[in-house]
Amino acid sequence: MMGAYTKLSDAHDRLSVRREFLGTDKFLVTGATGETGRYTVQRLLEKGHSVRAMVHRQDERADALRSEGAEVVVGDLFEHDDVIRAAAGTTAAYFCYPVRPGIIQTTAYFADAARRAGLKAVINMSQISAREDSKSHAARDHWIAERVFDWSGVPTIHLRPTFFSQWLLYPFARKTIVEQSIIDLPYGAGRHAPIAAEDQARLIASLLADPAAHISKTYTLHGSTELDQPGIAAAISEVLGRKISYQPLTIPAYRDRLEKFGLPEFLIQHFCAIALDYQNGIFSGADKIIAEVTGVPPMTVQDFVTSHRAAFNTLNAAA
Repeated sequence: MMGAYTKLSDAHDRLSVRREFLGTDKFLVTGATGETGRYTVQRLLEKGHSVRAMVHRQDERADALRSEGAEVVVGDLFEHDDVIRAAAGTTAAYFCYPVRPGIIQTTAYFADAARRAGLKAVINMSQISAREDSKSHAARDHWIAERVFDWSGVPTIHLRPTFFSQWLLYPFARKTIVEQSIIDLPYGAGRHAPIAAEDQARLIASLLADPAAHISKTYTLHGSTELDQPGIAAAISEVLGRKISYQPLTIPAYRDRLEKFGLPEFLIQHFCAIALDYQNGIFSGADKIIAEVTGVPPMTVQDFVTSHRAAFNTLNAAA
């Protein structure tokens, strides 16, 4: 036990020295147990930065962040006082709210807390389909949330990612890949470059540490290679060593599947609306910022599937 304590103490001392060398910045990461949040915490800690991770509940995921060296605070973005306390004493923050109702209210609370704390930057996770005339209620709410940050005067950088590579791991997509060797989504002939949460986190961490040149910018985030759905299927096939095919689904059939998976109506309406956006080219593009800022290009589909290969062999494997 003493040996384990000594190792922990030594690691803490080394981290303290690195933080002293790098300065007194402390970065707040909301949604810290989510896809981009947890990787952002890890990237910041790896660089020796001090991190406050805001989580919704105390669980094993929060424990993991704490064991890695983050200060973990439990709070609710719908509680104004919680957000004020989380932001106090931090330098810059990553704001990430899931696709569910409430983003406009939580953004207003967060913008107020950011002003009170005098943050030098907020990195705001939006979405590529965010626009004032979007048919998706969630996408339109994200657009309004961007404007709330702009109106607040808080120095903000907006990120608008295309579909995450992690979409391939979601049950309604992964199930058909594993069981039927097909991708059957309603995306027609549209194209995108899947972007991994891991790569987004590298950019977010870099922007938090050095935001000055990026304030007031809006960046669309993409992977390195734009593909259509048959191209994505071919990339997966290359790694798995078995043929994966694309069989386009209609949007009504897609809605029926999502309902059977028990997704909430707000999310179903969003997914169906952005499926049409995808067909119309809203999600297209390839990386123009991640490689430039971080020095490392985003993962390809082949890279991502390789790193999560077990999840595509059986539904019982962790995604």
